[in-house]
Amino acid sequence: MAPPRTEGLFADGGRRGRRRPPSRTAAAAATLVLGLGLLGGAAAGSWLGGDPDAPPSTADTYVHARSVWHSVPVDDLFPRSLRGKGEGPGGADRLWSRIAVAPDSSCGGGFDPLLAKALAPVGCKRLVRATYTDATSTSVTTVGLLVTTSGPTGMRALHQRFMTEKLDERTDLMPRAYAAKGTAAAGFGDDQRASWRIRILTDAPVVLYTVSGFADGRKVTDPQSAGEATQRGATSAPAQSGLGNDARSIADAIEAIFRRALSTVTETTS
Repeated sequence: MAPPRTEGLFADGGRRGRRRPPSRTAAAAATLVLGLGLLGGAAAGSWLGGDPDAPPSTADTYVHARSVWHSVPVDDLFPRSLRGKGEGPGGADRLWSRIAVAPDSSCGGGFDPLLAKALAPVGCKRLVRATYTDATSTSVTTVGLLVTTSGPTGMRALHQRFMTEKLDERTDLMPRAYAAKGTAAAGFGDDQRASWRIRILTDAPVVLYTVSGFADGRKVTDPQSAGEATQRGATSAPAQSGLGNDARSIADAIEAIFRRALSTVTETTS
């Protein structure tokens, strides 16, 4: 397999990475075992550590969150490998390897027009993405972090709209993949999208998403959201191939990593 591409690493502080004390480096190890320490769904501030009765202010959290993408080394934000214990269909273990990191960018061209319109109320400060492949190089998954310009009120409003209208399950609102040339994801275009997940965070100005597909470039006629594809008894191609599991589990992993990175940035700047 060709070595992973890591072009366009996010900023001066993230190209080679600031050296961290051993304890922090270990905490942000490049291989993440899913299901251990996942912090998704925690209330604002509760995942930042310290006294739960005296969390950082929401304003401070939002400020720090907007700096994570360029202050944290790329290998910490998007580890070279992710290990999902029991995260595949039927409880099978999964292993994903990073094959490309996109240059940090604005959001232009990063989303289909309809999804871009849905996300427009929270604005776009930066978009960072990486693409992974499974151990057999048969599936590919892009994960993205849209860092918004919105405050807590705007993020809560967008989250509520996505939940109420179930926008995260609409096939016309699938995120776009990062199809890096010369990698297993080179043929990962719009027609190859099979499963996806979109999460609107409310305790940080971030929209996190994943989108998965087959590495052989085959067209998918029945895409299905990760939530639907991982339900018991689901029989769609994304469900049976594990692409729904990939989209869900990689989203879980990167969300947990982002939260840990934000905790570190908050601690070192407080």
